Amino acid sequence: MKRISLLLSLFAALSCAMAQQTKQITLEDIWAKGTFSPRGIQSIRSMQDGEHYCILTRNGIEKYSYKTGESEGLVCNFGGPSMDKKARPLPPIESYEFSDNEQKILLSSGFEPIYRHSGVSDYYIYDVQNNAFVKISKHGKLRLTTFSPDGTKVAYVRDNNLYYMDIDGEVEHQITSDGYINNIINGTTDWVYEEEFGITQGFYWSPDSRHIAYYRFDESNVREFTMQTWGGLYPENYFYKYPKAGEDNSIVDIFIYSLDKNSSMRLNTGSENDQYLPRMQWTKDPNTLAFMRMNRLQNNMELLLANATTGKITTLYTENDKAYVEVPDTWKFLNDGKSFLITSEKDGFNHIYLYGLDGKLIRQITSGDFDVVNICGIDEKNQKIYFRSHESSPINTDLYVIDFKGKKKICLNYDANNKINDGFGRDGIKDNKYILGTYNATFSNGCKYYICNFSSANTAPRYTLHDANGKIVKVLQDNSALQQRLNEYGNEKKEFGTLKTDEGVELNYYIIKPADFDESKQYPLFFYVYGGPGNQQVTNSYGWSDYNWFRMLAQKGYVVACFDGRGTGGRGADFKKITYRNLGHYECIDAIEAAKWFGRKPWIDENRIGIFGWSFGGYLSSLCILKGNDVFKSAIAVAPVTTWRYYDNIYTERFLQRPKDNPDGYDNNSPINYADRLKGNYLLVHGTGDDNVHFQNALDLITALEKADKQFELRVYPNKNHSIYGGNTRLNLYKLMTDFIERKL
Repeated sequence: MKRISLLLSLFAALSCAMAQQTKQITLEDIWAKGTFSPRGIQSIRSMQDGEHYCILTRNGIEKYSYKTGESEGLVCNFGGPSMDKKARPLPPIESYEFSDNEQKILLSSGFEPIYRHSGVSDYYIYDVQNNAFVKISKHGKLRLTTFSPDGTKVAYVRDNNLYYMDIDGEVEHQITSDGYINNIINGTTDWVYEEEFGITQGFYWSPDSRHIAYYRFDESNVREFTMQTWGGLYPENYFYKYPKAGEDNSIVDIFIYSLDKNSSMRLNTGSENDQYLPRMQWTKDPNTLAFMRMNRLQNNMELLLANATTGKITTLYTENDKAYVEVPDTWKFLNDGKSFLITSEKDGFNHIYLYGLDGKLIRQITSGDFDVVNICGIDEKNQKIYFRSHESSPINTDLYVIDFKGKKKICLNYDANNKINDGFGRDGIKDNKYILGTYNATFSNGCKYYICNFSSANTAPRYTLHDANGKIVKVLQDNSALQQRLNEYGNEKKEFGTLKTDEGVELNYYIIKPADFDESKQYPLFFYVYGGPGNQQVTNSYGWSDYNWFRMLAQKGYVVACFDGRGTGGRGADFKKITYRNLGHYECIDAIEAAKWFGRKPWIDENRIGIFGWSFGGYLSSLCILKGNDVFKSAIAVAPVTTWRYYDNIYTERFLQRPKDNPDGYDNNSPINYADRLKGNYLLVHGTGDDNVHFQNALDLITALEKADKQFELRVYPNKNHSIYGGNTRLNLYKLMTDFIERKL
């Protein structure tokens, strides 16, 4: 007994010492020092042989063997000699691409953003054989520079016009000449296509390098939005085209330019200009272009084929939905020249389908009550498809392989001993023999190998090299130092669970409690929300910034929670599309229900519940403290939409239709219309340079709150965009929010 007592005493003393050694997380750790930033592998590119890959380093482009995971030296040394003396020394290189024959490498540097996903850069071409660099952007920075498949040319956009250049001799050819700011765009996309369809690349080489298909946007009838920029003696106005809900869009056309004829042909994409053309790509036939067409309300989608010589259009595939059709995550034409793969939600969940080029369904590859996230590798030789899905749970993203017949499905997750899969995967993961979390994979050409990126809620990202069966080749980066650091800074962890609302809806959540959590005590609850169609925040993945801020708040004595309500992703089309025409309604109900559910816990002080969100989350947190003014004591809203009438038309009309079709859907859940209900503490934050959710949203809510004689707190960040970052801005913002929480919750 004495020995047991002695051991218990020693254990208690050790635990006490360890507790005393636990470091407290600071905002400087998160936003200034990078204490919790994971290390990664930058710009992985498979080489054509499928046996080697390259990564971008500070010194150059380094080549590695897939078979061993070992370096084989630099294929491009940024400190090496240059043919173009004026191009030396090379500035920091930010991205690279190989030509198809890998004899030339396209390098970019000096990126200057235009909007969130677009910008201009300086470009250089490195000749592997001659070990020489040549700068090609001699007449100003370029956009979207891309090799032709034969490696003899590059095409690019400059000042809204499309060009191509013969690399030998550096002869430039101008394809379009009518490009003009805020009027005509060639070869790239307008603001709303970039933001909502996720594309800036607006031109594509044909496989034989003889044609270039490109978009032309006529945005002359799109209304301008004006933002003032501050800092000079007088503020300056910035104008750009932003189509709000119900307003005119750009007229979008597709042209095919023939290099042989030096002329462009406009395709007949339809008599209705009020439509969208969100995707295009060449098929394996160099004379056939495929493009996607959607109607304005986005509930009808077609895949069309165009003959590059005659311009003849034929219909390949159509899809309709009573709500809206998502732009497919994948539509891939196969090398057999006879079929293509596409993802669709048409059976209620997002799955993979194989179609023939005659438009007939060959088979549905995946099926079940789970969503496929995306296809990450296609091995046509061995008839295998590698994909990510939410099969184990909406909070997890699993890695699978399946054959073209929809058989022999194998899970490639790590096994339950935290080792790498031994190559003998099991069909499904219901036996709990796999490590769950979030998996992503980058495959070699031919899919003989892949590099896996894994993380979980409380596990730092891990990069591992595998063969096609999932067997480990090498651990490339395990972030063990970061994992140790996380442990040194406390034991606050994410815990996952489900709650059931009074309506019987089951929702996923995570919670972070103080390390010394005591159920006999009561704690204030701080909710983080986002919501929004298809979005997910309750994921079993590492999120280094807000995750560690939430851990810091837990160290200060707060319980932090997050939930995914109705309308969010990973749970099928019906769960996601229930918010159609009624955006904000169910999301707000579920947030209030979730707060009440937690408030009934004996260890939560139901009178001290706060809520925070950014963008759609800022919209939801604002709506919650107004409609749920008897539930929430405090709310923080960063860059919130306050009326959907002010937001862009592609996003808003997809979920609400046009204002004239559904005025109640726009107004019944607008925070502006409930300003008189404010009772609690409200902090509103916005950047004046927000090109996405305009500062106008904050100003109109301020007006409504003042009219209702409601007090609130406001922080404005001059010239900052939707992300509110740069310099000390993020640190300043999180100091502001932390102080507000400590004062008002």
